[in-house]
Amino acid sequence: RESDHRAWTPVSYTVTRQNATVQGLTEGKAYFFRIAAENIIGMGPFTETTKEIVIRDPITVPDRPEDLEVKAVTKNSVTLTWNPPKYNGGSDITMYVLESRLIGKEKFHKVTKEKMLDRKYTVEGLKEGDTYEYRVSACNIVGQGKPSFCTKPITCKDEIAPPSLDLDFRDKLIVRVGEAFSLTGRYSGKPAPKVSWLKDDIVVKEDDRTKIKTTPTTLCLGILKSVREDSGKYCVTVENSTGSRKGFCQVNVVDRPSPPVGPVIFDEVHKDHMVVSWKPPLDDGGSEITNYIIEKKDAHRDLWMPVTSATVKTTCKIPKLLEGREYQIRIYAENLYGISDPLISDEMKAKDRFRVPDAPEQPIIKDVTKDSAVVVWNKPYDGGKPITNYIVEKKETMATRWVRVTKDPIFPSTQFKVPDLLEGCQYEFRVSAENEIGVGDPSPPSKPIFARDPIAKPSPPVNPEAVDKTKNSVDLSWQPPRHDGNGKIIGYLVEYQKVGDEEWKKANLTADSCPETKYKVTGLTEGLTYKFRVKAVNAAGESEPAYVPDPVEVKDRLEPPELILDANMAREQHVKAGDTLRLSAVIKGVPFPKVSWKKEDHEVSPKADIEVTGVGSKLEIRNTVHEDGGIYSLTVENPAGSKTVSVKVIVLDKPGPPRNLQISEVRSDSCYLTWMEPEDDGGSVITNYVVERKDVASAQWVAISSSSKKRSHMAKYLMEGTQYLFRVAAENQFGRGPYVETLKPIKAIDPLHPPGPPKNLHHVDVDKTEVSLVWNRPDRDGGAEITGYLVEYQEDGADEWTKFQTVPMLDCVVTGL
Repeated sequence: RESDHRAWTPVSYTVTRQNATVQGLTEGKAYFFRIAAENIIGMGPFTETTKEIVIRDPITVPDRPEDLEVKAVTKNSVTLTWNPPKYNGGSDITMYVLESRLIGKEKFHKVTKEKMLDRKYTVEGLKEGDTYEYRVSACNIVGQGKPSFCTKPITCKDEIAPPSLDLDFRDKLIVRVGEAFSLTGRYSGKPAPKVSWLKDDIVVKEDDRTKIKTTPTTLCLGILKSVREDSGKYCVTVENSTGSRKGFCQVNVVDRPSPPVGPVIFDEVHKDHMVVSWKPPLDDGGSEITNYIIEKKDAHRDLWMPVTSATVKTTCKIPKLLEGREYQIRIYAENLYGISDPLISDEMKAKDRFRVPDAPEQPIIKDVTKDSAVVVWNKPYDGGKPITNYIVEKKETMATRWVRVTKDPIFPSTQFKVPDLLEGCQYEFRVSAENEIGVGDPSPPSKPIFARDPIAKPSPPVNPEAVDKTKNSVDLSWQPPRHDGNGKIIGYLVEYQKVGDEEWKKANLTADSCPETKYKVTGLTEGLTYKFRVKAVNAAGESEPAYVPDPVEVKDRLEPPELILDANMAREQHVKAGDTLRLSAVIKGVPFPKVSWKKEDHEVSPKADIEVTGVGSKLEIRNTVHEDGGIYSLTVENPAGSKTVSVKVIVLDKPGPPRNLQISEVRSDSCYLTWMEPEDDGGSVITNYVVERKDVASAQWVAISSSSKKRSHMAKYLMEGTQYLFRVAAENQFGRGPYVETLKPIKAIDPLHPPGPPKNLHHVDVDKTEVSLVWNRPDRDGGAEITGYLVEYQEDGADEWTKFQTVPMLDCVVTGL
């Protein structure tokens, strides 16, 4: 029976032994037992246990603890952990005993001093470099159990391990405003790494919302009640002396957008609709704007009416308005996370605001010619309706009536070329704009213009020179400018400057006082030296100055030679062979200079005709040949000085022969020709080369190329075994030059090579002084018929081979051995 019950429960009626096993008991409960003997007469009295018995398993010492591991080692400490034994001996573990043995010693010594139930312990106060083994035992009320298996020998030293980082978050994280988020992970490393957090490269600091928690193995950054400013790129760095590891997360804290940016612009206002526009929100909430919601309200009512809720544009047409009513517009921005606060417009009355266009600004006239001008204007305000046409009008300045320049519409261009003007007349122009309401006011008239071709400033006068002088004056002469700028030359301005001064003085004040191409400068000081220059003047203004080449000393005349070159000496002269070369110049000087012509500093050819007159000289060569080309110089000299001018003369002719004709790469059907350009190209670019060939047995040359500009040619389609001659000539625009010919013929055959080795050499008979040899032909003959075989022999052990003889057949008897 249970100790707290009075009723007995039978266990067995058939037990014949002096023991019995009672089953079905409850562990931890206390029981009483009684036993009675029984025979055929009946049951005897019961014998009862004197005290209660508590039901539990038998108690022994615990098993050995399991999984003893070393978790950390430093130079003066070791941290160990272990798991409890599989069986505690039937009684709770009361403590653990940790023991150590210094390697080299026999006995284990107890490490733990106090009663310890934790399964982790750090042994401190060790000596760096010592090596230990550790074991642990479990104790219960019975006693101390078997020790665990020993650890491997552990040497006390600081462990080094690079940091590792295992993050619980991904590269991107989206969080709603107001929600909390955390970035967590695990790390390790020896020595223990330092953990730091950055946001957009700025150190994260703890505050009321930002919490940072770091344990020896875990890390965590938590932010409460997130705001948009918490968005950014977060970086966690785990670093120790061996290196560092980083983890990143792009956090986007999203919210509904801010309101659209005002003010609301009324782009168009009509009696029944309006067109409004606005700017997007400054903050889209971290998510793209998906929609704008537009509502309208009569200013005198409180009810907002929807216009649209399905537009992503920042402009909208507001329809179904009542003319004369004032309206307000309300605009919301929406993204995936909600709707913004509204942007509300000012009041605007629905009414038409159209009228005829405004008058354009004063037009500008450009590109004026004798019969046309281009009118340019700016687009005016269109009055609310698009401009459909521009009306351009003209009138002569002294007239009063304006005339349309065309009946055709002018749109959308804001310029028009007005034709059919009368040359020399003065005109004004004006422009009006037209829309569907009507024609607006005309622009102010343009500035008056004359219908004539545009006048530019003239080019400078040509060849100004001092033609005479006295002790107080200098006579100047020049030729008109080459270009008058499309305007009449009014006259010339003459200026002079005393050498050494900076100021140029006017010899005549107005251009019309010097209409001719000569002028006498007076009022000069005898003995001084002056510079002179002349400007041409037309209606557009003054030209650039033309300078008298050399300063002039004012004194009674002793005039050095002067040369005025004719056009045939003004630049490089090209003369075709066979034509006549003419060179001439006007000569001045007092006394008249001595004239001499030279070519390349030598006397000119005897066939040259030289004529000298009182005003100039002329050289003429008829039927020119290429050798007549060169540098011709004309020298004039008198007591006052001398002057020389030169001109390069090029006689254009056929080119000379090409140089250094070479033939290479001869084959049975081709060969390769190369040459150099002629020394003399005849004064013109070589346009092509003509290549010809000839069979030595034939008298006729055959062209094989006549258009190549290259200085090489592959001659193909030759007949094998035939001998050929080749020649090359150069051509330019004046004809074909002489040929250069190969000095000796070439034979069209493939190049020869040594034959291959004979095959299968062996002896067929041997005597005491001779050997009979036979062999087969070689695989290749080198491109020509084999003429013989050289037989050599070598005494065994010798280094050199001895030539015997050359035989034409495939056998030989070597004698004299």
